[in-house]
Amino acid sequence: MQGKKIRNAAKNVDRNKHYALPEAVKLVLSNSKQAGRKFVESVEIAINLNIDTKQSDQAVRGMVQLPHGTGKSVRVAVFAKGEKADAAKAAGADIVGADDLKEQILAGKSDFDRVIASPDMMGVVGQLGKVLGPRGLMPNPKLGTVTPNVADAVKAAKAGSIEFRAEKAGIVQAGVGKVNFAEADLLANVKSFINAIVKARPSGVKGAYLERVTLSSTMGPGVKVDLASINE
Repeated sequence: MQGKKIRNAAKNVDRNKHYALPEAVKLVLSNSKQAGRKFVESVEIAINLNIDTKQSDQAVRGMVQLPHGTGKSVRVAVFAKGEKADAAKAAGADIVGADDLKEQILAGKSDFDRVIASPDMMGVVGQLGKVLGPRGLMPNPKLGTVTPNVADAVKAAKAGSIEFRAEKAGIVQAGVGKVNFAEADLLANVKSFINAIVKARPSGVKGAYLERVTLSSTMGPGVKVDLASINE
């Protein structure tokens, strides 16, 4: 029965049509509901950019605060000592430490989604580049994850700040909410994410920057977004 529901939901999407952004969000939510899945799907966005990722000055990377969060619980690890460590714990950090945290990570214990560090701890964190780097977890001052104000960084991570980075093919992908979000809240998240990508446009890009935007639920069909409606 569920297979039939999924097929019917897919029929609602015209693969050749580009939908206005509000309509695309509504369609993704209604399709997920119609499919009747037994878990709460994530809503994902994929943006194809007109960039040359081989050029160092055309890298697209940053952090964006989604106004309504991601709907996911984020585990945060913080490298800090003394008062900063206490502040991180008070802000809701799940793991706080220094050399002891480094040893845990080297031993293979890395049950966290974000790593934040105070500047004075980068000598320790730097030894974890081969472990954290491939997972995209290495703290970076440009992303606000190396900061003297670790408490604010923890709060931002818990509230729904997410990192974005263009892949080699020039595509940026991210989860921007859940299908149980209110339609208006999900739309606000999508707009915030797209705005962050637009603001991160490299100066060397010529012509149109956004080439294609697609929304989907975890197991649902992709819904193409009309780029003109984004500007509106």
